[in-house]
Amino acid sequence: MGAKLRVAGWISLGALAGALATAQFAAVARNAPVGALPLEELQQLAAVFGMIKSDYVEPVDERKLITDAISGMVTGLDPHSQFFDKKTFKEFREGTSGRFVGVGIEIGMEDGLVRVVSPIEGSPAFRAGLKSGDLVTRIDDTAVKGLTMDQAVKRMRGEPGTRVVLMIFRKAENRSFPVTIVREEIRVQSVRGKVVEPGYAWVRISQFQDRTVEDFVRRVEDIYKQEPNLKGLVLDLRNDPGGLLEGAVAISAAFLPDDKVVVTTNGQLPDSRATFKASPEFYLRRGGTDPLKRLPEALEKVPMVVLVNEGSASASEIVAGALQDHKRAVVMGAQTFGKGSVQTVRQLGADTALKITTARYYTPSGRSIQASGIVPDVMLDETAEGNVFAALRTREADLEKHISSGQGPEQKDEAREKAREEARKRLEAESARNGGVPKPLPEFGSPEDFQLMQALNRLKGKPVIASKTMTERKAEAPTN
Repeated sequence: MGAKLRVAGWISLGALAGALATAQFAAVARNAPVGALPLEELQQLAAVFGMIKSDYVEPVDERKLITDAISGMVTGLDPHSQFFDKKTFKEFREGTSGRFVGVGIEIGMEDGLVRVVSPIEGSPAFRAGLKSGDLVTRIDDTAVKGLTMDQAVKRMRGEPGTRVVLMIFRKAENRSFPVTIVREEIRVQSVRGKVVEPGYAWVRISQFQDRTVEDFVRRVEDIYKQEPNLKGLVLDLRNDPGGLLEGAVAISAAFLPDDKVVVTTNGQLPDSRATFKASPEFYLRRGGTDPLKRLPEALEKVPMVVLVNEGSASASEIVAGALQDHKRAVVMGAQTFGKGSVQTVRQLGADTALKITTARYYTPSGRSIQASGIVPDVMLDETAEGNVFAALRTREADLEKHISSGQGPEQKDEAREKAREEARKRLEAESARNGGVPKPLPEFGSPEDFQLMQALNRLKGKPVIASKTMTERKAEAPTN
């Protein structure tokens, strides 16, 4: 039973990552005509409100009742529409800005503890000497065991200048020790990259944030300084949950000629029907300078592979679809999440907003991304031994009330559920053999990264070990 619960936790984390929205911001609420209101239903709503106020076992805050009613109305639409109260709106803006107050570590979970994937360069955690692989066992006086990742993150975040004590277990030294860290504003680096071997580079985008394009340009400049005669580039979008649309358009534009279509949108409102091209006016904010002008011209011609998986969603699917349709890159990996809907954020007040689905995304050739995702040109397993978590990862088509692709009828895939159950049993059996935890996947970009090695083989013209079991998963009908 314990293994089942752990497996369910990993699935939930994948779903959360995949559901992160690509957002377009609107400064004020739209005063759209609402037409005739359903008076009888509104009278029922008022009656229920009155009964709760008068009959409930204890007094209820009126504002909370109204906020909960709005939240219920919005979340009943689809998995990505959401009402932001003051707290959740602040968290959303932190997520898209790439800035937050905390200690500065990228984390995962291991054996129920927080695992340091990497300290963010220049952060308090970096200066305190935390290392990749360190395990956080306590946060102040709270044991990490039993906390969810979100709960652990919230305890490590706080106000600037405040202190937090982390108890660290370093496996390599077989010792535990406390580290006192002063929280400060952290700027997340959403782009990593390096020359992996002479002539070949790897660039990873983990999320599309405000500074992603600028960070990408700097990273590519550094790569070309180290390797001026680049023969091939791997753009790694695995587990990239998306983010800001203009970032996706700009990254696509870095590899495409001007005026090539990157993505189109279509929805009910006239301004939701748009075409975005690989030109500055489609990704630059007003008054900004174009960072892509600093990129070497050779970047538009260098042979490319784009790596994706089931966690690649939204903005990362836009980039993969555009480069695939224009035959600019070979897409390798696994079929992507399928988050092909546009969420527009409209502020309702100073601290509240509505994130509402307003359109669907389409690749340059007219393919709907929604619930289908991007199907790679070459399917790859996660490891040389096969797939570990792939069948268990949640995709858009698994989410209740997901909107359809809008391109033909969809049917429930019964074979999908059977495959998930078989994969779950295999994973639980492996967990039992390894003390309750399956062998983790290698870190992206490491020499043990099987998919990266296959991408490099493709760029060099060497044989690629393609998956023999993975097949395209068709879009499925929404469940209500």
